[in-house]
Amino acid sequence: MIDFKVIGTPILLRNIKKIDPESIEAYIETGGYEALKKALKKSPDELLEEVKKSELRGRGGAGFPTGIKFEIAKNQKETPKFVVVNAEEGEPGTFKDRIILENDPHLVIEGAILAAYIIGANYGYIAIRPDYTLAIKRLEKAIQDAYKYGFLGDNILGSNFSFHLKIKRGAGAYICGEETALLEMIEGKRGEPRKKPPFPPQKGLYGKPTVVNNVETLANLPFIIYYGSEEFKKYGVEGSYGTKLFCMSGDVSWKGIIEIPFGVKLSEIISLAGGVKGGKLKAVILGGVSGSLVKYDEVDIEVDYHSLGRIQAGPGCGTIIVLNDKRDIVDVCENIMRFFKDESCGKCFPCRLGTEASYRIIKKIKEKKANLHDLFNLERICKTMKNASFCGLGQTAPNIILQSLQKFKDEWLSHIS
Repeated sequence: MIDFKVIGTPILLRNIKKIDPESIEAYIETGGYEALKKALKKSPDELLEEVKKSELRGRGGAGFPTGIKFEIAKNQKETPKFVVVNAEEGEPGTFKDRIILENDPHLVIEGAILAAYIIGANYGYIAIRPDYTLAIKRLEKAIQDAYKYGFLGDNILGSNFSFHLKIKRGAGAYICGEETALLEMIEGKRGEPRKKPPFPPQKGLYGKPTVVNNVETLANLPFIIYYGSEEFKKYGVEGSYGTKLFCMSGDVSWKGIIEIPFGVKLSEIISLAGGVKGGKLKAVILGGVSGSLVKYDEVDIEVDYHSLGRIQAGPGCGTIIVLNDKRDIVDVCENIMRFFKDESCGKCFPCRLGTEASYRIIKKIKEKKANLHDLFNLERICKTMKNASFCGLGQTAPNIILQSLQKFKDEWLSHIS
């Protein structure tokens, strides 16, 4: 099992290595499903207000306020409504959702039920990567046990609320992490993004109001509903409340998952992982390969939305890939763009052609067969992708390349013949 560390008191990892993940009884003994029992004694409006007051933001990358998303879906007149758990964790270097699903599946199931009660949904799906075999196995048992104990199904715990939850195995495509492409996949179609608006809370799965949240986001709901928003806001800093899971990898002495309250410095997180291995710190890829590139002289910064925003960065999906000074930034960018060219769904020209063209130019630069005009073209293509691509894949695929051209310009120029 992947190792983990915690700064402060854990919210999301509190049961990891402490309970049997295949035992609903063990989860119940730790206070599991108490939040659901408490919720059913209140109105959806009261619970929605609590989620809004918590200022919980989505942990999948975009950071959209969860309470606002719930409110939009709740206010829709159309039925049925759906809750979709996004477990299509395809970002390189990210494995936090898998660890939660494998080791505390009932936490996510309870979170999904709470979301459904708040918005008035009666049906839900956990859309998961097909290679997460252990997580799928444990989720299947957890769902069966939740039905057996009356936490899922009709008239949950004797109430008027009914909710049915199923697992939907994906095809393993990166694009299906995008919420509308995920909905297309669940409907049995090719995984391609939809035009927005309308947004999923307005018209989502089968054209009905749908809340799509990733695993980590929903795993926060039992704590918020049971302990209240004020207790939740004791973690983190203003505008970035709660804790965040980060997956540590790259050139660090220790690899695994770290749960931190927002506001901890990035340099402190790296130190907790044993520091840089094999050389001095060069940069950090933060929030995934579609995220941000934080230079060595920028890491003494607090990890929260406001602070990171000052350097055009963000926590993203919760990935920290450390690069030492032996790493060639052009080689890193080649690997990133190779990934995106393979994962582009091909729906729009800027992404389909841009990822391929960018990869070819970076490869040419790496082989020292390029000139300044090639470097200019690379930047131009990446900016076009960012501004004109149909969805977030194409819009964020060039992030690291563009930031590296700015922050490590001399290194790029050293490859030019």
